[in-house]
Parts: sequence; structure tokens; C-alpha cells
Amino acid sequence: MAQAIKHRSDQDPKNCWRLEDLFATDALWEETLHTLQKEIAAFSHWESTATASAKNLLQCLTENDSIAMRLDQATVYANMKSHQDSQNPQWQAMANQAQMVVIAYMEHTAFLPVVISALPEETLAAYQTEEPGLALYHHFFDDLLRKKTHVLSLPEEALLAKAEDIATAPDDIFSMINNADIRFGQIPDDSGAMVTLTKGNYTSFMESPNRTVRRTAFETLYDAYLKQKNTIAATYYASVKKDVFFARARKYDSCLAMALDDDHIPTQVYDTLIASVHKYLPLMHRYVALRKKILGLSELHMYDLYAPLASDADLFVDYPTAKKNVAKALSPLGETYVNALKHGMENGWIDVYENEGKRGGAYSWGAFGGHPYVLMNYADNINSMFTLAHEMGHALHSYFTWQKQPYLYSGHKIFVAEVASTCNEALLMAYLLKTTTDRTARIYLINYFLEQFKGTFFRQAMFAEFEHKAHTMVEQGQPLTCENLSAMYRQLNHQYFGDGIVLDDRIDFEWARIPHFYNAYYVYQYATGYTAAIALSQGILQGGAENVENYLRFLTRGCSAYSIDLLKDAGVDLTSQAPFDDAMAVFSNLLDQMEEMQKN
Repeated sequence: MAQAIKHRSDQDPKNCWRLEDLFATDALWEETLHTLQKEIAAFSHWESTATASAKNLLQCLTENDSIAMRLDQATVYANMKSHQDSQNPQWQAMANQAQMVVIAYMEHTAFLPVVISALPEETLAAYQTEEPGLALYHHFFDDLLRKKTHVLSLPEEALLAKAEDIATAPDDIFSMINNADIRFGQIPDDSGAMVTLTKGNYTSFMESPNRTVRRTAFETLYDAYLKQKNTIAATYYASVKKDVFFARARKYDSCLAMALDDDHIPTQVYDTLIASVHKYLPLMHRYVALRKKILGLSELHMYDLYAPLASDADLFVDYPTAKKNVAKALSPLGETYVNALKHGMENGWIDVYENEGKRGGAYSWGAFGGHPYVLMNYADNINSMFTLAHEMGHALHSYFTWQKQPYLYSGHKIFVAEVASTCNEALLMAYLLKTTTDRTARIYLINYFLEQFKGTFFRQAMFAEFEHKAHTMVEQGQPLTCENLSAMYRQLNHQYFGDGIVLDDRIDFEWARIPHFYNAYYVYQYATGYTAAIALSQGILQGGAENVENYLRFLTRGCSAYSIDLLKDAGVDLTSQAPFDDAMAVFSNLLDQMEEMQKN
């Protein structure tokens, strides 16, 4: 049965994360933060001397790494304290204190990449020969020098830094509209009771087996956004113009080139993604037709896309069972991986159940020098089991990286951040499909997997194509309006979902409620990361020891190389068609299975 919601103090310690592994006491955290404040204030003296000699540069970088590492630890500890119980004012205050120190750190160290980039390349090369300790920073230096043509003079950089404050306005305005001002009113739930519609519960309404509930939720939500249509369109137009301004100021050919250059991702990857999605849209159209058939509808509407296809499946999975299933499912990764997984699940990495004041959802976090942590709100169902596999994928990615990399390269770029977590989910799905014989449960599982492809590959690619078209229009001097944005979005919906669905007029305005569009060229990485994960999981299941070895090595490399190269070394080249073909072969096979089951 589902766990009752408890006070934090009533939780069983064995189901709680051990934050004392990071800081033994709050007093020790306070002492560390106070020390960091003094060190950060003193760090500014390096601005005029950091690049004066090889010895100075190494000392400055080493000191910066030490401050940043301990600040990460302090920030993670304070925030996770507040996340486990937001009703505790002391922990909220600690999180705020940590954030203030982070801001101070950013201000006092902002000069560092600028002064290093200003060094002549021959001088920096000589420094690395003279001081062996600088060898650690080779990739760091390479990345700075690669972007050198896009780094401006100190006065110009200072001006752009000031402009960043203004540049956040579109995102800030949309956030206020989307999170504070917009109200959706009340609608009837499955039992007929009137409840307040929110962005948080909208998904559950769209998954209702009651079609009237789905349609009402859909229409009510979009009607609220439509009342703000001109304001939201103007806000998004301002956001795109901001992107164009910074791309041109930094001498990039396009906003796309600027966004992808941060991690040295070739624009070819973006183009290959969109071309691959277009190639396989007939599979998406097959899925739409299959969904319409299973639901027994004469017309499939946009509000039917999330209706359950196997709502009566027995989906109860308690936490001990989930741990066992996840461990068995990930056994193809070998003993070292599974032992680390079991260690994490039994030794204070995971905060398992919901309690009053606890942050919702799930995440993996942690800080170099400690172990990873996972926040969950486990609910004794199959979705929570997949969440466990997903978040432990993140956690073990960090765990293995921290064992092999220095702090400098201990993080993961967004381009690869979802690969390990999604690979775990794919391996769990393969295990469950292999061991599940109940027809209804299999329909649920296959549809769950199909929905992941729809939501993470096709839908995110459609988002990516939309924002690229919008940016290209502004780069070519065309304005963005509610009318042309909605027309463009409608055309994409028709292209992606095909003729087998009714394009309700309100869906034309879906673009207006997507927060990620204010972080340009971000969403495509969901689709590429998913593709890489599926391709890697298939290699692990089918290809034997070498594929496993390559994947485990990938988990240890952090950001010590560019993400595109990390994935190539693991066996996935996202500049080519191959991984997209591999992923779509899985999607096609799932469709085959679901279609065959409908004949029986």
C-alpha cells in the first residue's frame, strides 16, 4: 500500500538520505561557509597577477577549484536540507545564505576566463611546458582558446554582462505570467467533484479514462493562455531578439551556432536530428492510428494523446521490490555497476518517501568529495520504479566520474546528462518485457515505452524545429506575432501527427506555455540524449563485453572531453544517421508488438 504522508521527524531513518555524510553538523556547514566568504573576497587579488607566470596561474586555478568544490558541497547540503522539509525556516535560510555566497563567487571570479583568453597562445603553451601541474587544465584551456574569437574586450564584456540583467526580462516576465498570474479555474474531476485546475495536475487530467474530463481540462487550460496571447507572443519575440543580439555581438553566424558552441556540438547534429525525425514520422503516424484504434474512437483529438491504453493493469510495486527489479535489470552492466547500485540504495543515498513539506518530484544531486544523493517521493507503482532506475542512473554517472576525474571535470554537460539515466530505464524496460506475461501489464509497459519515444524524441524534436524556425525568421528580419507563431506550430503538429488526428484549434497555441523556449536550443538535447541512450542500451543487450566496457568508461569521463567525442568513444556518433536508425528500430518493434497484441 502507498506510504502515508508523515512529518519529517516520523520518517524511518533507513528511508532517508544521510546528509551528515556531507557535513556532520549544521554548525560545521556554517563554519565552512564563513571561511568561503573570506576566501572569495580575497580572490580578486588574482585579477592583475594570475597570468603573470606559470606558477601564478597554477596557484590561482588550484585555489579557484578548491573554493568552487567546497562551495558546491555547502550549496548542495543547504538546498537538500530545505528540500527534505521546506517548512523548516532554518534550512530555508541556509539555502538563501548559500545562494548569496554563490553570487559573490561568480562576481569575484568572472575575470578568470577573460584574462586567460587574453594570453597569447604561445605564452599559454610555454606555461604548460614550464609548469607540469597545468597539464590538468589542457582541455579547459583548449575550450577557452577555441572560443577566443567570440570573447570581446574587457570593456565590451563588461557591457554585455550588464546587458545580461536586462536580457533575463522575457524569461522573468513569462515566469510571472505562467507561475503567478495565470489562473485556470475549476473543472469536474472523474467523480464529478469541482477541483482547481493547475499546471501540476493538468497531466493527471489528460491521463483520465474519462474523455469529457480530458476535453474540459484541455479547453480550460488553453482558454486561459489565449487570454494572454498577445502579451506572451510579444514576450517570446523579445526573447528571440535577445538571442539574436547576443549571437551577433559575439560574432556567431546564427543563434544555433552560438548555442551549440558552448559544448562544441556541430550544427550537423541538429540538422541530422531533424532530418531523422522527418524520415521516421510515418512510425509516429502509425502510433497515432494505433492509439485511435485501441481507444475505439471515431475521431482522435489532441486531448486523447495521453489517455491510458491499459488502465486496469496491476501496477503495484513496493520499494523493496523495485530495488530488486532494478538491480536485476541492470545486471548486463556487470558486477561493479550493480554492486555500486546496491551500495547506494542501502547506504543513505536515497530519500525515499513523501513527507510534509518535502519537495515534489525526483532528482539526483550531490557534490564532489561526497557521494551522490537521490530525492524521491516513492508511490508504490511502476512509474516510481522507473524513476528509481532513472535517478540512480544519474547518481552512478556521478559516482563513477568522481572516482576517476578531478573536480575540474567532475560535472556533465546537458548534452550527455540524460544518457545514463535513460539507458537505465531502457534496460529496466527490456527486463520487464522479458519477464512479464500478463497481457494487460505488457500493453501498459509497451505503451509506456512508446510514450517515452513520443514525448522525448518526437515531441522534443518538434519543439526544437519550432524554435529554430522562429529564430531563423527573426535573423532574417521577420517579426514574430501570435498569428504567425500559431500557424507555424499548427503546420508542425500536422506534419508530426499526420492526418489521423483532429488538430483542435487550441493546440495551435501550445507553444505559448513551454518554459524551455526561453532557454534557446535546449530541448533538442532531450531528443539526442534519448537517442544515444536507446542506441547504447541496445548495444549493451546485444553486443557483449566490449559495448559494456565502452559504456562504463563513458560513465567515468565527466566533462574531460567534449560531449560529442565522449559519446563517439562510447559507440554513438550523433553526427551520423546510425544511432537514430537504431533507436527507431526499437520504436518500430514496439509498434509491431502492440499491433500484434490487438489482433489477439
